[in-house]
Amino acid sequence: MPLPQADNDYPLSEVPDDARKPFASLTLLLLGFTFFTATMFAGGQLGAAFPLGELLALIVVGNLLLGIYAAAIAGIAARSGLSTALMSRFALGERGSALSDLLLGITQVGWYAWGVATIANVLVSTLGLAPDWATPLMVVFGFGFCLTAFIGYRGLALLSNVAVPAMALLIAISMIIAWRDGGGWTGLAANAPSAELGWAAGITIIFGTFVSGATQASNWSRFARTPRQAITATLLAFFIGNGLMVLIGAVGAFVYQQPDVVEVLILQGLSVVGLAMLFLNLWTTQDNTIYNFAAAGCNLLRTRQRGWVTLGGAAIGTLLALAGMDTLLVPFLIALGTCIPPLGGIIIADYVFLRRGHYPRLDAARLPAFHLPGLGAYALATLGAWFSPWVPPLVGIALALALYPLCCRCLGQRSMKPVL
Repeated sequence: MPLPQADNDYPLSEVPDDARKPFASLTLLLLGFTFFTATMFAGGQLGAAFPLGELLALIVVGNLLLGIYAAAIAGIAARSGLSTALMSRFALGERGSALSDLLLGITQVGWYAWGVATIANVLVSTLGLAPDWATPLMVVFGFGFCLTAFIGYRGLALLSNVAVPAMALLIAISMIIAWRDGGGWTGLAANAPSAELGWAAGITIIFGTFVSGATQASNWSRFARTPRQAITATLLAFFIGNGLMVLIGAVGAFVYQQPDVVEVLILQGLSVVGLAMLFLNLWTTQDNTIYNFAAAGCNLLRTRQRGWVTLGGAAIGTLLALAGMDTLLVPFLIALGTCIPPLGGIIIADYVFLRRGHYPRLDAARLPAFHLPGLGAYALATLGAWFSPWVPPLVGIALALALYPLCCRCLGQRSMKPVL
């Protein structure tokens, strides 16, 4: 029986002008992506380490840096119509772009496994189900969460149009109750930090938690009608939306010693609302996550069968969750978070310094199999970030921007060999 036809969504080519989407649709989709439970846990870490005034300043700075980084890639994507995976062909080469596909694909399917395991385990615990229920629930949600991603941008946007306003309302209700329970501004400001954390570590937590998603926001911003719309929508999602998630986690930690808004809602006596929030929160991130996997997978395999790749990614993520690897994957994924920002820096540097703000048509471009300046600069920037004691993601991006032009001068002639 043939697989039902999914929207193609241009996995191996530019998004044409007649397929571009409205600003409101793009903004809601990106906001749904950044409404992520794990970000709240990051906020909880910060809430335990900083007084309220300093915490607010840290949230603004950290998420502004994240938003600027994501918006830079988004603007390039909107102008070119290309996803991160396709832009990496210019930055790393036709075959070298496999490095990008593997980094981004592994990260996204890993987070997908984490989300599948999370919702199954929370439902078993909250509803008092037998532990054996976790397995069928993982299978149901593992394949259920990918349905909107299988449809494509249209499915992602439809879910976000419903879920984002609903989540915003639930969050507002919870925060109003938390504000009251915490004694308002006076009570929250009087909270004494119980942990020690410096600004550099704080920014690393904010930036690193969602930098992988920021690097792949181009998968949707390429559908924007103008670069300005892509940049604005991305800033709203990664500066405002992600910042709100960090703040919610911090407030939950202040008042209830619990950063997760779902657990907070349950503590507030709103168990049904909390489960609804968990479902919407994870679904709007999970479908975007597996869509990212499909974008990288299509480029790696050079296939336009995005639907099959989406289902394959969901199957891998579900198997990882069933194997209990979600608890082992998170430290690994955080480590990959150090390796991914330099990739975004290389893409930006390649577009600005070598391409002079313009890509040729992908189907007409003669690209080297391995673009040595891009690969060399990426390796050096990643090493620098890995051993940096100060904000590794930012160090990786800065090194990539600085080293790429130098590597082009040293290796430029060797990099222009045609594809073999």
